[in-house]
Amino acid sequence: MTRTPLLLALLAAGASPLASAADESDKTAPPATPAPFVATELAQFAEPWAMTFLPDGSLLVTEKAGKLKRYGKDGRIGEVSGVPRVAYRGQGGLGDVVLHPKFADNGLVYLSYAELDASGERDDDGKRGAAVARAHLVLDDAGGGALSDIEVIWRQTPKVDGAGHYSHRIAFAPDGHLFISSGERQKFDPAQDMQMNLGKIIRLNDDGSVPADNPYQDDGELAKTFWSIGHRNVLGLAFDAQGRLWEHEMGPQGGDELNLIARGRNYGYPIVSNGSHYDNRDIPDHDTRPEFEAPKAWWTPVISPAGLVIYSGDVFPEWKGDAFIGGLSSKALVRIEFDGDNAREAARYDMGQRIREVEQSPDGGLWLLEDGTKGSGGRLLKLEPKAAAPAA
Repeated sequence: MTRTPLLLALLAAGASPLASAADESDKTAPPATPAPFVATELAQFAEPWAMTFLPDGSLLVTEKAGKLKRYGKDGRIGEVSGVPRVAYRGQGGLGDVVLHPKFADNGLVYLSYAELDASGERDDDGKRGAAVARAHLVLDDAGGGALSDIEVIWRQTPKVDGAGHYSHRIAFAPDGHLFISSGERQKFDPAQDMQMNLGKIIRLNDDGSVPADNPYQDDGELAKTFWSIGHRNVLGLAFDAQGRLWEHEMGPQGGDELNLIARGRNYGYPIVSNGSHYDNRDIPDHDTRPEFEAPKAWWTPVISPAGLVIYSGDVFPEWKGDAFIGGLSSKALVRIEFDGDNAREAARYDMGQRIREVEQSPDGGLWLLEDGTKGSGGRLLKLEPKAAAPAA
């Protein structure tokens, strides 16, 4: 990204650093908005990565090192046994957890994780890739549960060295199809390679089989699983009330993106990006290559997005239809407003810690997971509206 005369004039004039696709400026981080909520700590977890609510109101939480925890409404924390062995290193480990849309009937839960090479034995220098498995979940009266009948239904191909950019977020579409984000594993070119499923958004049936109406039917068997291509490191997937799929992904040095995902479109990485390489080499911006789909919002400096929910509850009625993104390096909760197919950052709430995950509770509340580290826990936070000030 280069500084244009327009950009310099905007900066000199103190232009607002709004994160939108229409804004060509090299932005500085906006000031945090005073939070209209209070955050209550409910529990702590070791490097939590994702969470999802169960019908009984309890909460499943993944811990990156390979444990699946269950947080009960009474505050008890139990463990769910039977989790597959994970490749816990770098960004790898246990990832997302999502319930089947008909979980109440079939008890199916889906997990994503980084797995070892084909031998399943090497833990330090073997090749790795993300996988998605589904299993039956049976809860117990002690506050935990167990997984059974575990079946791997998808794998990144090929497995490569390194321990970054797995992505492996999972989301079910309103029509029941399963979407998986597959990062390009810090290898750049696979995002455009139709013989690899790295750097892609994947669309499958709930059993892992391939829908016949996926867009890339003439590019090989693996490509038949692709829904869109040209992605970097997608750490948020969510459907809005209109059934549209939104995702966010980390840019390189600058250029974090929020994208509206369309069937069969190419989002350009690594050919274009609104960021630069870490050695400061330029990457052409999206507007130089209109054949690639441009982001609806983007950030430089980055927010390091993680977790995504599009809010539909009544606890915060003024936010219905807005999206919320957790910020890692920005240590923030970022609120997004939509206007048709367009999006913009509406507010940024300083949380003081790296936010890994955002989820909506069954009663319409907002819950967050802090990132945590090996040496300290990540807190589970419940957000509630601040009480209105009494009339004078």
